Amino acid sequence: MKKIYTSIDLGSYGIKMIASECVNGAFHVLAATNVRSKGIKNGNISDVEEALNSLQKAKQNLEEMLGVPINQAVVSAPSEEIDFNIVSGEIVLNPENIINSEEIAKVLHEAILGNVADERELVTVMPISFHVDGKEGVKDPKGMMGEKLMVKAVITTIPKQRLKQVLNLLRTCGIMPVDVCFKAVGDYFEAKSPVTDNEVGAIINLGYDNLEVSIFNKGIMIKNEKLGVGSKEIDMEIMRKYFVKKGTARSLKENFAISNTRYADASDYIEVVNRNQEKVMIGQLEISELVENKIVELLKLAKKQINILTNREISYIIITGGISELAGFQYVVENVFDRRATTLDIRTMGVRNNMYSSAFGMIKYFYYKLESRGKTYSMFNESQAEELVSTNRKMSGMANDSIIHKVFGYFS
Repeated sequence: MKKIYTSIDLGSYGIKMIASECVNGAFHVLAATNVRSKGIKNGNISDVEEALNSLQKAKQNLEEMLGVPINQAVVSAPSEEIDFNIVSGEIVLNPENIINSEEIAKVLHEAILGNVADERELVTVMPISFHVDGKEGVKDPKGMMGEKLMVKAVITTIPKQRLKQVLNLLRTCGIMPVDVCFKAVGDYFEAKSPVTDNEVGAIINLGYDNLEVSIFNKGIMIKNEKLGVGSKEIDMEIMRKYFVKKGTARSLKENFAISNTRYADASDYIEVVNRNQEKVMIGQLEISELVENKIVELLKLAKKQINILTNREISYIIITGGISELAGFQYVVENVFDRRATTLDIRTMGVRNNMYSSAFGMIKYFYYKLESRGKTYSMFNESQAEELVSTNRKMSGMANDSIIHKVFGYFS
């Protein structure tokens, strides 16, 4: 079976959709698109009709690239009002049987029973460690034998109503949501390394509407906070200073400004028309200073938030988001933090831009989840998959109604 997956990142600035094939653990992007979103604020649906039109456009773009219809996807979940809880469960084993994915599913099931309120939706279950009889700290008990299997895990939940809006939107668009994932978890899986898997660190996503800070301990998200400021602050500052329209401000930020003034050209100027229909000359050095100052403000807010969220020693800080693609961004990061802080660098062909970090990482998380449950799955049937991959190469459960248990579930 060809393993092909699709993800949808419902961002306030853009909807990102990716189709990727996994071959021997390596991910190959078949197609990716980014469509300016409307009707989405802070990851929540603010206008259903506008959001649906944006999603349909993104879906159409990806289908045209692939040549096959898209009807399944992993989708980003709203990250407001996340609850983190440590839970534990225990089951009795048949001593004659070797522990497999079925026993792991059962003990995870036991761990969450009674720990999810009726008005909340379970989003992630991340095992911290397993215990087999007297042996503690087991990361993967598959293949072991014993009389009792225990697990300690971190579960995250959000209000059902927040998630219901997102899922209804996908279904209206003809897409079945096979799983949900926090954007921060997607960012982590894109940045994942042996260091992140064994240390405590922070992931910072400088989004358009929000700055999101997440703390991870050995690959498990344990804290998350959204601040109501983002890269739109830069646009607004440009608009105020030069009295230009929003579209002009965005273009200046993305195509002319440099995030670090040491690389700006003092002799480079661009002419724009302001709201009074007057021609204005803007120097690269001048606007770059404005941009750098705002980025520094945002990064300092993130740094403060890390200290609020945890008093543990931080071994790494990874920063992503579309704004981090600006030239010279890493030098600003090092000025605010230190060399522990790095800008994410996506090197996969087709998504070499940090705006895709959440969407691409969500696919990797979904694959990890399948592998840990001993499952094989593809979002495309065999004939579609053969056509899709061939075309691309030429071109280059639980007893409830939770939607995230419909396809393969957490525990099935």
